[in-house]
Amino acid sequence: MKITLLGTGTSQGVPVIGCTCEVCRSVDYRDRRLRVSVHLQVDGKSIIIDSGPDFRQQVLRERIKTLDALVFTHEHKDHTAGLDDIRAYNFTQHKDMPLYGEERVLEQLKREFSYIFSDYKYPGIPQVKLHPITDEPFKVEGVPFIPIRVMHYKLPVLGYRIGDFTYITDANFISEPEKEKVRGSKVIVLDALRHEPHISHFSLKEAVALLEELQPEQAYLTHISHLMGLHREVELQLPDFIRLGYDGLQIEV
Repeated sequence: MKITLLGTGTSQGVPVIGCTCEVCRSVDYRDRRLRVSVHLQVDGKSIIIDSGPDFRQQVLRERIKTLDALVFTHEHKDHTAGLDDIRAYNFTQHKDMPLYGEERVLEQLKREFSYIFSDYKYPGIPQVKLHPITDEPFKVEGVPFIPIRVMHYKLPVLGYRIGDFTYITDANFISEPEKEKVRGSKVIVLDALRHEPHISHFSLKEAVALLEELQPEQAYLTHISHLMGLHREVELQLPDFIRLGYDGLQIEV
């Protein structure tokens, strides 16, 4: 499996509009973070988890020429707003785009992208096929996914385990039974917003503690805000097996 972190930033991205902090002024490419998303190349399939507002920019940067499916963690705009740009794949691949998400999430997509689902199909709109999922394991175009139920404050969100890789973003609580689904993963990508506690995201300290409990071979942090600090400085504070993720980072599992 080849994993590419398409975006590792929080909902505002980094730099933040109007901010002049040292992180937002940094010239280190690792401090420039688009909205969070990940690309998987596994078993001959190309799958993206979440299509945020930067979706077009991300797939162009990584030259992702084919896309077999989109999988959603939850319905927030920073994870769904780029859905319209799948039109290019519809055109080149001559087929509908499979969308996988909980029923609640798919219903939200129907409201926010109502023109996609209207009775009258305007020429050129995205063509999609909806696949409702639950907490039960499922397959994305033949690739097995294990959902990991986490909480984003009071909103239920799904992380996913695909083989030896687990991806969890937008979370600040994982129950013990759900942790058992993650144990044994060789690589974990987990959200860590900032140093200070937050109502709906793990802080750096909380994320590190969870990863030390789960003990993957390697872990990367994502959904990072400008309040985390400079990439090069924060890296020095982390255990050897944990690194900050950055946009464009590629991982082999």
